[in-house]
Amino acid sequence: MTYQIIEEDGFKYIEAGQGEKLVLLHGLMGELSNWEKVIEQFKDRYHVIIPILPIYDLPILTLGVKALSRYLHRFLKFKALNQVVLVGNSLGGHVGLVFTVAHQEFVKALVLTGSSGLYENAFGGSFPRRESYDYIKEKVEFTFYDPATATKELVDDVFKTVNDRSRVIRILTMAKSAIRHNMSKELSKITIPVSLIWGRNDKVTPPEVAEEFHQLLPNSELNWVEKCGHAPMMEHPEVFNEYLEKFLDRILLK
Repeated sequence: MTYQIIEEDGFKYIEAGQGEKLVLLHGLMGELSNWEKVIEQFKDRYHVIIPILPIYDLPILTLGVKALSRYLHRFLKFKALNQVVLVGNSLGGHVGLVFTVAHQEFVKALVLTGSSGLYENAFGGSFPRRESYDYIKEKVEFTFYDPATATKELVDDVFKTVNDRSRVIRILTMAKSAIRHNMSKELSKITIPVSLIWGRNDKVTPPEVAEEFHQLLPNSELNWVEKCGHAPMMEHPEVFNEYLEKFLDRILLK
């Protein structure tokens, strides 16, 4: 990533561009670089902001999806951001959903890709062989349709993270919080436009999860990305960006 991480008042984030506000929310094992192609595509016409979710900083006793939603609320108020488009992958989508249920007045529209919140095959309810590089490599490759998307750099980063005892405890705590927090009874409250951009071959949040989101969210559209796993904005960024651009054009030009 060529963008500088800004640190202000306990928040860490990057931002680029001006215009309508896109807030990108990363997943549990997500890096800011996951959104690189999205930033490049939209920074000339939009104000793109990526807060770093404090998965490794919040008190572990309060760590969970709702705590990250409260953090997002504080961040948006700190940045004086309103009527934002939230774009969330995996855990980031779940945080976006929780936040939107509580603070729909802040959100103009919502984009979910591989979001948790209903059902997921968690990246790791545990890491029984976290010392094995090959095991972690296999786990990372499971995320994608094309295993080659799991670059050595990406696998190295995940391997380092899960072999840090403090971090892996937090990852497992966060994953369990997300699995326990099923939102099926709350989704009807979200009446703003929602775009679901989903990998047809997602094994973490499979296609039936996207279909259930589509049924339960009253103002949603469902877009499939073929030959794609859990992170369409990484595996097929051109297709992801095309769907996102069409959605933004439709909802922002109203």
